[in-house]
Amino acid sequence: ACQWALALLASMDQLVVQVDVICYNAALSACEKGAEALGLLAAISPAVLEPNVWSYNAALSACEKGVEWRMALALLLTMAQVLEPDNWSYNAAASACEKSGKW
Repeated sequence: ACQWALALLASMDQLVVQVDVICYNAALSACEKGAEALGLLAAISPAVLEPNVWSYNAALSACEKGVEWRMALALLLTMAQVLEPDNWSYNAAASACEKSGKW
């Protein structure tokens, strides 16, 4: 699903569709592995778009699905430097730790 979402996101520029943070968030939500989501999150250009809480939460959810607890905790720390994490953020990171047996 993530690859399809990334291809759709890339083709939006050619279709004269303005790509916004909501488009990126939808693509992030399709990712099932933290590395995919973090790569996409890093691709959001701060000069054009700013990731929001939903962007980070979608990436944290991908880390949770992929049982990538280290990545989830690192992302939570990064998020806390630019935005205030919400309950969803903390729950996704804690769940990644729990699923990996680290909680």
